[in-house]
Amino acid sequence: MGFIRTLVLNIDRDDDIGFKAGVESPVVGRAACLDAAILLALADPEDSDLNAIFQAISTYDKLVADGEDAEVVVIGGNHFRFIEGDRKIARLLDEILIETGCNQCILVTDGGEDEYILPIIQSKINITSIQRVVVSQIPNLEGTYYIIKKLVSDPKISKIVLVLPGLTLMLYAISYAVNRPEIATMVIAGCVGGYLLYKGFSLDEIVRSEVIDLKSTLYRGRFSFVTYVGGVIFAIIGVMEGTSALTSYWDGSGIFPMAILFLWGAIAWFTLAAITTSLGSIIDSFLYEHESLSRAVIFSYFISAIGVLAFGGMSYTLSNLNLDQFPVTQDLGITYIIQGAIGGLICAFVGIILQHFISIWAHNKNEINPSL
Repeated sequence: MGFIRTLVLNIDRDDDIGFKAGVESPVVGRAACLDAAILLALADPEDSDLNAIFQAISTYDKLVADGEDAEVVVIGGNHFRFIEGDRKIARLLDEILIETGCNQCILVTDGGEDEYILPIIQSKINITSIQRVVVSQIPNLEGTYYIIKKLVSDPKISKIVLVLPGLTLMLYAISYAVNRPEIATMVIAGCVGGYLLYKGFSLDEIVRSEVIDLKSTLYRGRFSFVTYVGGVIFAIIGVMEGTSALTSYWDGSGIFPMAILFLWGAIAWFTLAAITTSLGSIIDSFLYEHESLSRAVIFSYFISAIGVLAFGGMSYTLSNLNLDQFPVTQDLGITYIIQGAIGGLICAFVGIILQHFISIWAHNKNEINPSL
């Protein structure tokens, strides 16, 4: 049997030891982990990560007492940006494995968000055991009050526990004040449905990634930051125009005409927002990253093609629904869909041709000056 050394690992994904206690990770060794736990206890005695660190130290002591070769380590991520934090954890874990020579791992976790990084750890070292630390509470009214107080004071949970009911009650109060209680029901149902779709399709990760990219473009002084802001403004205008078209032409005939009307009014502004955003990517790619310039160019032309096709198709569809005061007649709808099809194909064709020539130009540019 080969040499075995066990790594007792505690992952603090939101980096409470760094954010609250000022301890820089990784924390290697029993003495260092104990000092980190004491500092965290002084900063926030109620933090669940504190118990996980003590559990890791206790597990390490038991292994050493049984004569096993082991090391205990605490690694923190990032308190605000989980994507960057997970990358940091992966990088630090590689360094720890090289430094300690451990080849198997006992993971100690408080059962919260730390377990999201379990696949990262499994890809780097064999996990032989997982210990979940659950803090015991007194099963009486005082214990229940403590749990509720803890949930309310935790910013990760209070956003849902407090904000959503608070907005619901406020909307009902406003709607009853103006004698329109049905407005609150519609808005609440729409918000809850939108939130469920937002979480169900993991759009929160996409939004978080886009916000990080936006901050990165600002810090690096990239032109795309300005076009991102312009794109957001155009998108907001698109929502307003879509709502205006909806209130002007919808006769209550169904959900499908309502959705098409909103998109018909907003599609031009949404397309302009996407093109404006891609314009910044084109400029930045031309200045700094030639190899990605062709992708940025083809994206803008394909977005234009989709926008033109969608506007023509929706105009034709709405012209056949006999909506009151809708400005597009059936004959004009046929014209729009034909023009949309031709315009969309032209945009896509021009984009493909430009992408081809830009790819050749970027390739020749890199061959002349590989440092670009």
